[in-house]
Amino acid sequence: MGKASRRKKDAQGKTTKVAPAPYVARPFEGLPGEPDWVAAYEILPAATAVLTLKAGAVPEGSPETVTLASVLPMAWPALRRQDGEILIASQSGSSSSDPSRDLAQALLTALASEPGAPIPQLPRTTVETPRLQELIDTDAPFEITVHDGFDFWVDGQEVTGEAAASLERANESVVPTTPIAGTPSAYWCRIGERTYIRHVLADDEDTATTALARLQAQGAAHLDEERRLLGAFRAGGLLVPVWEVPADSDPSEHESAIADFATRYATAAASTDELTAEERRARSGLLSRQVTLR
Repeated sequence: MGKASRRKKDAQGKTTKVAPAPYVARPFEGLPGEPDWVAAYEILPAATAVLTLKAGAVPEGSPETVTLASVLPMAWPALRRQDGEILIASQSGSSSSDPSRDLAQALLTALASEPGAPIPQLPRTTVETPRLQELIDTDAPFEITVHDGFDFWVDGQEVTGEAAASLERANESVVPTTPIAGTPSAYWCRIGERTYIRHVLADDEDTATTALARLQAQGAAHLDEERRLLGAFRAGGLLVPVWEVPADSDPSEHESAIADFATRYATAAASTDELTAEERRARSGLLSRQVTLR
């Protein structure tokens, strides 16, 4: 992309450089289901959700809804199918310091494209790019559907030859992932021969880290002796604790334990007491051993 595309003229006709998008610590704050937005952006291998567009915020003639997909073929950031349906990818890679603006850029680019067109590259995101919060209806619920594979790419169409082989390879790479029923934004996953639960907490990462430290100091951060907290990682301004669970366990076996943890966590997060020395040590320990599981 040339330099001219990154410049504009001011009121006096002088050429000025457009500022890049500013850093946003919690890019999905203000969207419904913020923890699941973070999950779709960071940890869910094959997932979709329907987004309702905000009337008057998008070009006239736009569809009422679009589909958010975790990943699209060839890592495209967006595509517009022949029938006009639009998909945007949450994990296509951010080009700025604000994933919300990057996704809005993908949406606007797809809305302006011709039907049947994949979008392999996006214009540069800048401070003038609207945020997703401005383009979608934030009163509409955000409901994630986790898939076993990427068959949603072809939407029931029959594929053959290299396309079918490519889809099969993609499906074989998917990390088995299942939502834990009863607790929002908690996901069972099997990576290799080990099985984990990752739970995206709804509070900002500092509040969540302090609450988890309180539980750690009480010995209440583990689900039980067999399902122990490994640590936590930060994603999209939120905290994601990770427990290792028995490798051969099913997601349904952990519903009660995760629900009990959620209750303990809510109590700890609501506490306004000063941290004890033991709790401060626990907090330092959580910060020093960030975990990353893909």
